[in-house]
Amino acid sequence: MNRVVISTKRIHKELKDLERNPLPFCGAGPIDNDPFHWHAVIMGPVNSPYDGGVFFLDILFSTDYPFKPPKVKFTTKIYHTNINSSGAICADLLEKHWSPGLTISKVLMSLHYFLIEPNPDDPLVPENAYVYKTDRSRYEDNCREWTRKYASEYSEVLIFLYLAK
Repeated sequence: MNRVVISTKRIHKELKDLERNPLPFCGAGPIDNDPFHWHAVIMGPVNSPYDGGVFFLDILFSTDYPFKPPKVKFTTKIYHTNINSSGAICADLLEKHWSPGLTISKVLMSLHYFLIEPNPDDPLVPENAYVYKTDRSRYEDNCREWTRKYASEYSEVLIFLYLAK
């Protein structure tokens, strides 16, 4: 069996699993029926500086998936120690700790948790990590401000549409 077939079967299985067992705080699916290109949405965790925000992500699977991690990036601007202005994510799960046993559901759950607990000891944005470590209140204020500016414009409509599916 060639790798494109393996990847396609695995991606379709994960999509079916997401449809059968949706995550309460996020969703994901293919763009224009392209199994290798998905959009995802993560709702800001309640009682976090991202509360009320709706964050969009772009997911690209390679033909080596699940043996290589998907490329995941935020398309919504976010203030975070491990996510830069281009949306790139510094997370061990998507890099050195990737394993074929992981799924996109587990990735989304981890990224949701990442919004609650960033990793300032392995930052992608050192300035944000410095603020996090030296002035947590200011860090959280910055997160709230960016969430208000960039992730809240359509949040009520999107949450309604997401819950209605």
